[in-house]
Amino acid sequence: MELLEYDFMQRAILAALLTGLAAPAVGTYLVHRRLALMGDGIGHVALTGVAVGLLTGWAPVWTAVVVAIAGAVTIELVRAYGKASADVALAMLFYGGIAGGVLLTGLAGSTAATLNTYLFGSITTVSPDDLWVIAVLAIAVILLSVGLGPQLFAICQDEEYARACGIPVRLYTILIAVMAAVTVAVAMRTVGLLLVSALMVVPVATAMQVTRGFRTTFALALGLGVVPSLAGVVYSYHVDVAPGASIVVIALAGFVLAWPLGTLVRRARRARKASAEDPRVTGAHVFAEEHPHEHDDECGHPAVEHGDHTDYLHDGHLHAAH
Repeated sequence: MELLEYDFMQRAILAALLTGLAAPAVGTYLVHRRLALMGDGIGHVALTGVAVGLLTGWAPVWTAVVVAIAGAVTIELVRAYGKASADVALAMLFYGGIAGGVLLTGLAGSTAATLNTYLFGSITTVSPDDLWVIAVLAIAVILLSVGLGPQLFAICQDEEYARACGIPVRLYTILIAVMAAVTVAVAMRTVGLLLVSALMVVPVATAMQVTRGFRTTFALALGLGVVPSLAGVVYSYHVDVAPGASIVVIALAGFVLAWPLGTLVRRARRARKASAEDPRVTGAHVFAEEHPHEHDDECGHPAVEHGDHTDYLHDGHLHAAH
C-alpha cells in the first residue's frame, strides 16, 4: 500500500492499533460499571495537563497523564464518597479542566490550531517519541485489563459481593479510573480528548448487541476497536479529513449495523429457550393417579407423535391417551 511508504503513516497506523486495543479494554469495565461518560470527563481534565506541558516546555503527553490521573482519582473519590452534590462537584471539575486548559494554552502563547490537535486528534503528527510513550502506556493498560480481569469483573458486577470475597474494592475502582486516565492520554493524539470516550464506549456497546458473556464481549470489543481505528486512518489519508472524526463515525456505523443483528440474535435465543422448554420437544410426561379428562382423537388437544405412541399436549405437559 502506498501509505505504508511514509514513516508518519506507519507511526499513525501503529498508534491507531494500540489505541484501538487499549480504549475498549478499559471501556468494557467502565460500561459495566455504568460510567460510560467518565472518559469524556477525564478528557476535559487532561486538557489542563496538555496546557501545562505547553506552558512549561515539558512533553504534553506526560503532563496530560499526570493531570488526568489526578483528575480520575478525584472523580472516583467524589463519586464514591460524595452525597447529593457529587454530580455538581464533578461538573465543576470537568468545566474547570477545559477552561484551565484553554487559559494556560493562551498564556503559553500557543495557537488554537495547536490546541485542536489535542482536542480532535492529529494522528499523522505522532513523533517517534510520542509513539514510544503511546506503546508503553497502551500495553500497560491492556496487560492490567487482561491480567486483573477476574477481580475487575467481580467489582463491576457486584461491589458488595467482591468486598465480601476479600477483594480490595476501593483499590481496584481507583485502578480502573487510573487506567481510564492513561487511556485518555494515549488516545488524545489519535481521536482527540473530546472524542476519546466514544472509542471507549461504542465498540463495547456494539459487542454487547451480539454477545452474552463478559469474556466474549471483551474480546469482540477489542476487535471492534481496532477495525474502525485502522479504517479511520486509511480513510483520512485518502480523503484528507480528520482521522479522529473518521474513526468515531466508522465505529458508530458498526453499532448501527450491529443493532438489528443483535435484535435477531436475541429473538433466536428466546425461541431456542422456549423450544427447549416445550414438552413437545423435551418429551416430558405428567403422571397422575387420576386425570379428569379422557384424551383421544376427539378431545381437541394437539396430538404429538412420541416414539411408538401418541401423546396429547394439555396444560403445558404431554399426557398419554387413557
